[in-house]
Amino acid sequence: MELLSVIDTHAHLDDEQFDDIRDDVISRAKEAGLVRIVSVGTTAGSSQKTVQIARQFDIISAAVGIQPNYCAEAKASDWDLVRQLAGGPTVVALGETGLDRYWDHAPFELQQEFFDRHLRLSQSSGLPFIVHMRDCSDDILVMLREAHGRGPLKGVMHSFTGDSAMASECLDLGMYISFAGMVTYKKSDDLRDVAASIPQDRILVETDSPYLPPHPRRGVRPNEPGLVVHTLECLAECRGVSVSELGTTTTENARRLFDRLP
Repeated sequence: MELLSVIDTHAHLDDEQFDDIRDDVISRAKEAGLVRIVSVGTTAGSSQKTVQIARQFDIISAAVGIQPNYCAEAKASDWDLVRQLAGGPTVVALGETGLDRYWDHAPFELQQEFFDRHLRLSQSSGLPFIVHMRDCSDDILVMLREAHGRGPLKGVMHSFTGDSAMASECLDLGMYISFAGMVTYKKSDDLRDVAASIPQDRILVETDSPYLPPHPRRGVRPNEPGLVVHTLECLAECRGVSVSELGTTTTENARRLFDRLP
């Protein structure tokens, strides 16, 4: 199978599971047809490590932020560090940010405060933001609507698992929609229907590695960026296009959203 280009728009290559195999993981990604990987931070320390990795590998760009489940652990200086890192040459996005009602790791009001910080920094800096959402679609929409009232939104719903109504409003607000390995799973027919309906100029693909390995590699750990081709194949099938065409489309979309990619 020939792929013109693929960008994994969301991976966590700073994860310690990759520390001893990162070179091999990057080599396999290039062999699979990837031309760029956006590696995403989850804490100030994780963001700092992600920036260092992006400096080391020419195929990697960084996103910096504090993920909602880690907000309660953040020190007062951590947000200042994220803001500082955001100005670096390898950084192309903010996040991941967002809200999570599934895990009870941080008070919800604190999650909302940090989400608002990321949204405002995105609007002032021009960097796109990356949204984590779990069991809180209505809460996410409330904050996106509020932010949209201040000005245009430039962001992506990462590893999207919402319904068609949620996707439609996110699109109306200017968001991109990204799909990870979950869309390939046997019981994800509804999610595949949503994926089939996303406009051609707003769909992205990702691994969320080391999590959510796609079928037929489900259960393999760790997931890695090169396996994004399986998710791309699934999306291409449900959208009725060739894999190479969708690879090119999602790459063009990623470069439009993450407009600081080299």
